[in-house]
Amino acid sequence: MSRLLIVVDRAKDWAPYYPSTDVLTFDQYLQFAAPASSRVRVINLCQSARYLSRGYYCSLLAEARGHNVVPSVITLNDLSRKGLFSLQLEQLDASVIQWLDAAIVPTAENSHSAKEVRIRTYFGESSQPELKPVARALFDRLPCPILEVVFKRRKTWQIESMKPAAPVDLQEQEQDVFASSLDRFSGMVWRKPRARRNYRFDLAILVNPDEEMPPSDKEALKRFEKAGRKLGINVEQITRRDYMRIPEYDGLFIRETTAIDHHTYRFARKAEAEGLVVIDDPVSILRCTNKVYLADLLKNNKVPTPKTLILSKDQKDAVEQVINELGFPVVIKIPDGAFSRGVNKAEDEKSLREGLRELFKQSALVLAQEYFYTDYDWRIGVLGGRAIYACKYLMVKGHWQIYQHTEFSSNSGGFETMPTYEVPRNVIQAALNATRLIGNGLYGVDIKQSGNRVAVIEVNDNPSIDAGVEDLFLGGELYTLIMQEFLSRMEANRRR
Repeated sequence: MSRLLIVVDRAKDWAPYYPSTDVLTFDQYLQFAAPASSRVRVINLCQSARYLSRGYYCSLLAEARGHNVVPSVITLNDLSRKGLFSLQLEQLDASVIQWLDAAIVPTAENSHSAKEVRIRTYFGESSQPELKPVARALFDRLPCPILEVVFKRRKTWQIESMKPAAPVDLQEQEQDVFASSLDRFSGMVWRKPRARRNYRFDLAILVNPDEEMPPSDKEALKRFEKAGRKLGINVEQITRRDYMRIPEYDGLFIRETTAIDHHTYRFARKAEAEGLVVIDDPVSILRCTNKVYLADLLKNNKVPTPKTLILSKDQKDAVEQVINELGFPVVIKIPDGAFSRGVNKAEDEKSLREGLRELFKQSALVLAQEYFYTDYDWRIGVLGGRAIYACKYLMVKGHWQIYQHTEFSSNSGGFETMPTYEVPRNVIQAALNATRLIGNGLYGVDIKQSGNRVAVIEVNDNPSIDAGVEDLFLGGELYTLIMQEFLSRMEANRRR
């Protein structure tokens, strides 16, 4: 059972808004006791957030009680330290800069050299459409219900100060914006109680509805939900806007293409910190999404791979080294590409130089790899140290990769799905050896085979599972296997 509490200093602080049994004064919250099995989210709207103030103690007590509170004590401490948020805003969208330029107000101290703009954000939202990206970014970084932000322009726009605000600080027009934002936030964070079946566990599946090539299509996501519910797991899809909802769940399943400098990694980190079962876990994302790390890891542990060189942007003899050690054709790739993006084939020295020049614009390191052509790549799905599915991904007709990207479209080759017991033993063993170095999550291992030679190309922490492709042999059993793994781990968590 989930409950949302809104804590204010005094009852009259909530007078402009609809009365609710979920609104408590600070003194009432001091005496509040929730059932041990319930989940409680606290929105702390006390006036002062200074150290040892009521607002500070509200967040502190909430954390001591195991309640998930916004803002957290860490956020309050961070807001008191200017060095943590004094950041440059040069990378902001042009519309944000234009709005700030139009809204500048000269300061009393120095009207010529410094200009400033003061705004308030509400649960990551802003009444100004141009500032919504800024409000969301600040809320993701420092979750706070009402945040007063001062932007100052010197040579460039900077955040000069940030501090929490309370409902009593708001004017009538601001009260309407705050109330609407609170309504959306609380509705987004807390589900209405389900009238029918009670589930033992709650599992969130992180998706991006707008992703061009997601790891699982809509039908596969439905099959995950169906398999989970048969096992007593309530499965619900969430998006990047649901970051603050993570503590509501027992597990997180990421079905969106992952990257380190990306919200998927932040979701995994937060979920792990909250004690959830997470696939992909942060360590797996870190180890798999960077091919430089992976290449070095596999090489040092004697897992067979194509011969690979790691090239530096400042390396003057990079081209000569590739020619001497790998020859032509040769494959060059950036460390964090996905779905064959950022991967080129160089046929001669000219195309090699041009290819490296383009890739070095994106990364300080580039991989050069022996060209090992096969008609297909093996994809072995591994979960918890066990191979659970196998596919042959065929090359696009007339192309050397399983994906071919053009300016207007992306094409993929055919596939053959088969039982793992029909896959050559050395292919399965190479997949298991590679994933053992990563962790015990869900992985897709890409392997090339020619005769007796086997070479691991990469390990994917977020493997594709689409309806009618990877599940073609096992059918619904594939989804059940994955949901069963979540169930076992969530049960183990609950027993601790």
